[in-house]
Amino acid sequence: MTVTGQDRPIVELDDVHLAFAGVKAISGISFHVGRRELFAIIGPNGAGKTSIFNVLSGVYRPNQGTVRFDGTDVLRRRPHAIAELGVARTFQNIELFANLTVIDNLMLGRHTHISYGVPAALAWFGRARRAELAARAAAEDIVDFLELEAWRTYPVGLLPYGVQKRVELGRALAMQPKLLLLDEPVAGMNLEETEDMARFVLDIRDELDIPIIMVEHDMGLVMDLADRVMAVDFGEAIATGTPSEVQSHPDVISAYLGQESMS
Repeated sequence: MTVTGQDRPIVELDDVHLAFAGVKAISGISFHVGRRELFAIIGPNGAGKTSIFNVLSGVYRPNQGTVRFDGTDVLRRRPHAIAELGVARTFQNIELFANLTVIDNLMLGRHTHISYGVPAALAWFGRARRAELAARAAAEDIVDFLELEAWRTYPVGLLPYGVQKRVELGRALAMQPKLLLLDEPVAGMNLEETEDMARFVLDIRDELDIPIIMVEHDMGLVMDLADRVMAVDFGEAIATGTPSEVQSHPDVISAYLGQESMS
């Protein structure tokens, strides 16, 4: 049977290994992610979750294995080239420009769609002007989508933590990605902020049709949102399946959910 572009997974990792000075960060990880799937990766600190993200985004180059994005081998591509293919990510720690407004931070996410040079930008004419207006329109759409209207002209450094996390999510969306990598999107949030972020994550998958890979320590959130979950420990995958399958896996119960959960 021929696999078409729509049937092919958006991401495929096969037998990926990564080590630093002999210390294994990833050991034989393999998984795939569908084109409308929310795939979660869980595990304790140091399990290799962020290393997997860094491999996907080109920050780390694995010692062995294959990494394919949308049918393209990205193993030897640099981070900016992978971003241009359509991979966007957020970070555990907020990485925004605190002195710029919400709108300006969102427009920075449009950099992969800007092709004009410095002379055209200085003249602000023709292609440069059209691209700038399109970037602002895209940023305004994200303001509406993430309900940021009340803060759109505020410097990001003055905003509550939960709103800053939402702006960082918006900057990733401004890239119009084919895949979104969310690294602990609700870390440090209170209950209300977590519920808001969960709603936006589901809207991104269901309304924008963007597949998501999410690393998260909030087990309740993962079990509620994810289509499939992969649990990792010491760089190895110990279980992959639906949330209920992974939640009931003996190794996952022992390693992540606590011994009392087994009773």
